[in-house]
This record gives sequence, structure tokens and C-alpha cells, in this order.
Amino acid sequence: MALAGVRVIELAGLAPAPFCGMILADFGARVIRVDRTKGAMTVDTQARGKRSVALNLKNPKGVAVFKRLCVQSDVVLEPYRKGVMEKMGLGPEDLLKENPRLIYARLTGYGQSGSYAKAAGHDINYLAMSGLLSMLGRSSEKPYAPLNLVADFAGGGLMCAFGIVLALLERSRSGQGQIIDASMVEGAAYVGSFMWKSRSLGLWNRPRGENMLDSGAPFYDTYCTSDGKYMAVGAIEPQFYQQLIKGLALDDADLPAQMSVSDWPQLRQTFTRVFATKTQAEWSRIFDGTDACVTPVLSLDEVLSHPHNQARGSFFKDSQGEISPRPAPVLSRSPAEPCHSRDPFIGEHTRSVLKEYGFEQAQIEQLLSAGIIECNEAKARL
Repeated sequence: MALAGVRVIELAGLAPAPFCGMILADFGARVIRVDRTKGAMTVDTQARGKRSVALNLKNPKGVAVFKRLCVQSDVVLEPYRKGVMEKMGLGPEDLLKENPRLIYARLTGYGQSGSYAKAAGHDINYLAMSGLLSMLGRSSEKPYAPLNLVADFAGGGLMCAFGIVLALLERSRSGQGQIIDASMVEGAAYVGSFMWKSRSLGLWNRPRGENMLDSGAPFYDTYCTSDGKYMAVGAIEPQFYQQLIKGLALDDADLPAQMSVSDWPQLRQTFTRVFATKTQAEWSRIFDGTDACVTPVLSLDEVLSHPHNQARGSFFKDSQGEISPRPAPVLSRSPAEPCHSRDPFIGEHTRSVLKEYGFEQAQIEQLLSAGIIECNEAKARL
């Protein structure tokens, strides 16, 4: 795989950093998640392909073990607020002194500088600060956050993984590591660059929810079918819009002009009424094979069985029967090969990883008896 041979130390955290680590693992990196000891549990639903080491970083001996892992690794992925790692003597300056080739990725909400650098926050806060949240929502309604996708995962985990791959590429030329300051505010804003770059085109001149791409246009929206499901419509271009009208069995002469904004409410009422006359399956049969840009809104349980997704293998089931998206994009020579086995237990690989990094058996036993590490191989065998 593309990242085969890359060693990553991921400090356990919440959604954005684990997603970043999972991307790296899916494409071949050997990702070791460093969990806390004493039964502390951080829920990591993005642990696919990772190994777990349970380590007490509040103890100087635990810090020493962590440093030893980092000296022999390529990437450290750190999700804490500014200053946390420095207090433990594990900041980038400390670790880069011992391993100048190390790539130290810091994934936070607000970044490593600025007045909010040490502030708590979540996706909705970062999205608000990016400017994008002000644009999301229906007409005459308050802004709403689309799950926690934009800042946490797109602007956070994905952009951080991109930064790590860029740093690895640059290191192949310079031989030097570097620090990555991945801010979810800035990552989300960058993902939304189109919003800034297209304002001069007049796409966002009207209030929120009244523009072409924000649910204002009736030909770019979702509609309920007779069986309570939905169809998604994205017929923007005139030639696609004509196929939409044809599929709905409407007469264009009886309808207002597509771009007559003042008539959009009337047109939406018409589309709503017509879509409600057939089931989602019936509409799919009508529009499949056309360029009307009309598709069924599939649930998470339905995506696996859709013919298109089946043909591409876009989703797969793991060993527990859970559905997951196949890693993207697809590479022709070195595609990702996601792990299908269960996620690791905390501390499941502590012993094997430490041996791999040069610790003697006697050292491991001493660390275990002193409570510096936890080993849970037995739990994994149950």
C-alpha cells in the first residue's frame, strides 16, 4: 500500500484525530494508538487497522517510554489543546531534538496560536468561526450544522492526513521532519473555498436558504415519495432540467421559467405534489439511465445493496457485520486494503509493540508491575 512502512504514533482522542489515523492505517501505515491506563476509555469508532498500547503519561517513566516510541517512528498525531504536550515534556521541540525526521501533527479546533488557541470547542463552534455555518440552513430558519462532518472530519481529520502525506513527501527530499498545525476552523474554511471564490458570480446574493445551491432552488432539493422516502434532485443545467420535467411527466409550457426566482415557491409546490404520487423505487426506475440528476436518498443500511455501489464495491462489511465505506480514492497500483477484523482493545498490543521497539522482556515486566503500562492480550483472546 502507498503508506507501507510508515510508523504512526496516535495519541487517543475524539473523532477528528482517530479518523486521521484510520485514513493512514487504511493506506498501509502502521498506526499505534496510545491509550491511557487505569481503565480510562476514549470511544474510538475509527480504530480500524490500529494497534493499542496502554501507557501512563502522567508518570515520568511513561513519558520516557513514549519518547522511545517516537524516536523510532515517522509521525506523531496529537489531538490535545495547546500546551498539554509541552507540560509533559513531549512537545514537538522536545521530540524533534531526538528525532529530526519526525513529523509532528497537531490537530486542534483553533490552531496553535490566536486568542482561542486554548479554548474548548466542538465541530459547531469551529464551523461557526469558519464563516460556513452562517450559510447553512433553510430560508427564514436559523443556521444548522450538518452533523459534525465539515469541521471534525473534512476540515480536521482529512486535512490533517493530507498535511501528513505532504510532510512525508517533502521529507523524502529534505530528510527533515516538521510540525503540522492543523486547525479545524481553517480546514473547514479551506474546504469551503468555493463559497468565497464564487461570491462574485452571484451564487450567494440572496439570504440563506434562497440561493440555488442552499435549498432555495426547487430543482436542487429533496422530495418525499409516496412511501415516505426521498429523492434528491440536482437538475441545474437546462438540458438536465428538461429531463427532470420529462421524467415528472410535466409540460414545460405550463411551468414558469426555470430561473424565475420569484416563481420558485410555486415550482416547488408542483414538484412536491408530483413526487408524492410514486414510491422511491418507481421514481428510481424512471430516472435511472437519464441525465436528470435525480437519485434516491439512501439510508446507511441501503447503500450496500444499491447496484451501482455493489458494482464498485463502494461499501464492505467487517468481521462483525458492520457496514463501512471503502477507503477513497481508489489507487490503481497501491490501493488501500482496510482491516476487516474488530477494533483493538485498550492495551491489547502493548507487549508486542514494545518488543518491536526494542524493549526487553524484563523491562516490559517492570513497567507492567509499576503500573506504567497495561497489557490486555488475555482480554483479546476471550
